[in-house]
Amino acid sequence: MRQHVALLGMILMAAPVAAAPDVVLPHAVLANGAFADDPLQSPFLPTVLQLVLPEGARVRFDDRVKVKIPQIAENQRQFPVQVDARAVPGVRRIMVFADLNPIQRAVIFTPAAAEAFIALRIKLDQRTPVRAAVEVADGSWLLAGGWIDAAGGGCSAPPVSRVKGDWAQHLLGLSGRLWARPDGARLAINVRHPMDTGFVDNIPSYWLETLTVTAGGQLIGALEFQASVAEDPAIMLMPRLAQPAPITVMARDSGGMEARATIAGQSMIAALRLAVTPP
Repeated sequence: MRQHVALLGMILMAAPVAAAPDVVLPHAVLANGAFADDPLQSPFLPTVLQLVLPEGARVRFDDRVKVKIPQIAENQRQFPVQVDARAVPGVRRIMVFADLNPIQRAVIFTPAAAEAFIALRIKLDQRTPVRAAVEVADGSWLLAGGWIDAAGGGCSAPPVSRVKGDWAQHLLGLSGRLWARPDGARLAINVRHPMDTGFVDNIPSYWLETLTVTAGGQLIGALEFQASVAEDPAIMLMPRLAQPAPITVMARDSGGMEARATIAGQSMIAALRLAVTPP
């Protein structure tokens, strides 16, 4: 993977400015391939945006998008990322991605009846910018993020549950909690899943694919994951609840297995796994 990234860097540095994709047209491009206005000066960003954003997407950097990350990755398998875009009006979607991960995109969150806020943990394969891209009402994307030092290997190490051998017994087990705070409700959801990247010998890719959260039949938020999310995903959202109602969480993974659970009161109860044989 590092050889692949190094080769990608050589290609980017050698590419002429005229070869830049549509998404970079509003930006000046430096000789090393980086956007002149990118605060992180990553030469990989123009190419990464072609991989994670829709074709022709318009992007700009905006410090109203707050990305909170530690300065150092103490555990490259479980790296916490918090994105707060509540200061931005008309947020449609929030994406979290890492420029130099082999699987760049981690999650896309669509906040229907939720604040433009998400916290989760991802894997890191090396030192990289970690970013959020926030889609707004006019279809453009706002970018923010920061560099993080990581020892590497987070995407190519086997999950702990695979090493223990007990992953299938706990697969798609759901737990969660809902509580109130002065600045809004918090909803924490935990899903047991190995989140296999496919980069470990003899272990194919297998990950939690979608998570849908509803309350009283109303969509709170929808999440789309990739395998670069950390094992046993832990997600925090800020639902907007007009009145108390049971919250239903529906999870589905890339193997077609599904699980459903309800939060009644403060804790998640009655987790139901639909019978699908895991891979």
